[in-house]
Amino acid sequence: MKKTNLFPLFLLFVSAFTACNNDDDNPPKAAKPTMTNLEIGSANNKQGIIGRDFHFNADVTAGYKIAAVQLKILPKKGEKYAKDWKLELSWAEYVGTKNTTVHKHFNIPKEAPEGKYDFYFIVLDSNGSKLEIKEDITIVDAANLPTDPLIGRDMISRNETLIYHMGTWVEPELIFKKNDELTAHAQISQIKGDGILYSVLIKKSANYHPESIDNLDFKKVIIISKVEHKGLGPGSKITTIQKTNDVWGGEKIVIGALNDENKPNPNPITGAKAWESGVYNWVVLYKNTTYNLTVYKSMSITIKY
Repeated sequence: MKKTNLFPLFLLFVSAFTACNNDDDNPPKAAKPTMTNLEIGSANNKQGIIGRDFHFNADVTAGYKIAAVQLKILPKKGEKYAKDWKLELSWAEYVGTKNTTVHKHFNIPKEAPEGKYDFYFIVLDSNGSKLEIKEDITIVDAANLPTDPLIGRDMISRNETLIYHMGTWVEPELIFKKNDELTAHAQISQIKGDGILYSVLIKKSANYHPESIDNLDFKKVIIISKVEHKGLGPGSKITTIQKTNDVWGGEKIVIGALNDENKPNPNPITGAKAWESGVYNWVVLYKNTTYNLTVYKSMSITIKY
């Protein structure tokens, strides 16, 4: 009878058993959430203004599913403040999602003291992992800003007839038809230094909401006005009107025009931004490039093309 050598089989069994034990000792780590397109403050300037709107954005992908989303503004160690204050927020609507954009606006409370703070953005994953981002931000009183841009005197006319002005609707719905002339006027006040202003139309169906000129996608916007300024003194203002060849204008567009009013190089109104019936947003965007301060305003009009 032929003998069988069982020793190699024994070694194979021991090796497999040892490998299983090693796997148990070192289980695979749970995938952590990841984040892109982080924006903290207007135009990502990492600054909050007391009593005013604060902008935050982050695109989040969970390792498995989101269990919690938290934002914290906490006193920085070693800093002195006029009083004790902190801000902690959480948003339950993101729980259970895999991919999401956390886009939030909230006011910096009036009781917040000026100073430098630690800013935390935290995502807890249902698989037990965690993403935590820490940044420095500054909270300031508007009275202490080097310049404080404000949008005002916003007005819309159809064929030279005023139909909206500064929060007052002359007509309950602002409706434009093909070949109507749309005039969109706005003023930026309390500025100095250098800056740029855009007045644009964006289809609401595009689900595109730029809040800074840094994020403008010219394939999606129809430019009505573009105005730049340089070296303005304190307390200056500009409007959507501009002077070209000693003639004031530049805040009008005809519904159905082939090109927009981008100066000096108009963009064709084709593709994703081609004219069509529907609701559009009229958006005014201003950035003071000297002091990295941004403001914007948006309101709806209807086009029946």
